[in-house]
Amino acid sequence: MKKTLKELAELFNGTVIGDNAAIIDSVSPVENGCKGSIAFLANPKYKKFLSDTDCSAIIVKRDVTESSTNLLQVDDPQDVFRKILLLLKPPPEITESRIHPTSVIGKNTDLEDPVEIRALTFVGDGSLIGKYSIICEQTYVGKNVRIGENAFIHPRATILDNTIIGDRVIIHSGAVIGSDGFGNVFKEGKYHKIPQIGNVVVGDDVEIGANSTIDRAAMGSTVIGNGCRIDNLVQIAHNVELGDNTALASQVGIAGSTKVGKGVVMGGQVGIIGHLVIGDRVMLAAQSGVVKDIPEGEYYFGTLAKPHLKYKKIEALINRLPELFQRLKSIEKKI
Repeated sequence: MKKTLKELAELFNGTVIGDNAAIIDSVSPVENGCKGSIAFLANPKYKKFLSDTDCSAIIVKRDVTESSTNLLQVDDPQDVFRKILLLLKPPPEITESRIHPTSVIGKNTDLEDPVEIRALTFVGDGSLIGKYSIICEQTYVGKNVRIGENAFIHPRATILDNTIIGDRVIIHSGAVIGSDGFGNVFKEGKYHKIPQIGNVVVGDDVEIGANSTIDRAAMGSTVIGNGCRIDNLVQIAHNVELGDNTALASQVGIAGSTKVGKGVVMGGQVGIIGHLVIGDRVMLAAQSGVVKDIPEGEYYFGTLAKPHLKYKKIEALINRLPELFQRLKSIEKKI
C-alpha cells in the first residue's frame, strides 16, 4: 500500500490536519514511528507522543487538533487503523483450486471450487470444504467434517470427525476441535471412560486461538456461537454452549455443560465449574473462579468470584486488618 493522507481521509471519512500529500506506506506504534508510517492514538496515556513522534501521521479522534506531525481525524481511530492494516495485508484470495500433491483426500469428499489444500494435509472421507477456504500445511481434517466458505485453517490444526465449522472461521495452529470430552465413571476403584459420541458446532465469523481445545459433546453438540473470539490456550469442555460474540482470553477453562450467554467477556485464567448458566453481557475479571450461576449484565471478580464492588470492599477491609487488630487490642486493654 502507498497512499496519500488525503486518499486515506476519503476512504475513511476523515479530516486531515497538516499535509494532505504526505505519503503513507506502513504502520507503526506511535512511540516508535518512522517516515511514511501511520499510527493511531486511542489511549490517553500515549498523548505525550503527539509532540514527539517520527510517524508521518497519527489517526486520532476528531477533538484532537494539535501535534508535531500530520493528523487524520476520524470517529474511531482503532477501527480505521484496523482497516488500514487490511489494506497493507489483505486476506489471501483464491481464484482457482490448488490441491497440493502431498495432501491426502479421502473418499466422497466435496471440495467446493475454488479451495486451497496445502502440503501434507489430510482430509477424511465424506468431508466438505467450502469455497474460498484455505487449509494450511499439516492440518488434519477428520471424517464427515463440514468447513464453510472463506475459512482459514492455520498449519497443524486438528479438526476431528463430525465437526461443523461455519463461514469465515479462523483456526490457529495447534488448536484441537472435537477431542473427546472428559467423561468418566469411577467404579470399583478405577475410572471407566464414557464414550463421547456428540460433536462440535462452530458458528460463523469465529476465531479460535493457538493450542486451544474444544471438546466434542458426550451427546448432542458443544456449540460456539457466531462471532466468538477464543484466545490461545483456552479449554472448552463437552456440551458447553457459548453465546454469540463472547470473548475468552488466554487460559480460560469452562467445565462441561455450562451455558454462557451472548456478549460475555472473560479475562485470562477464568475458571468456571460445570452445569452453570452465565447470563448475557457478563464480565469476569482475570483469575475469577465461578461456582454459581451469574445473572446477565453482572461484573464479577475474585476467587471464589463475587460481585465486583463487594470484592473491592472486602479487599479494602483486608488491607486495614493490621490497623483494626491494633485498635481491637487497645479496646481490650481498656476493658
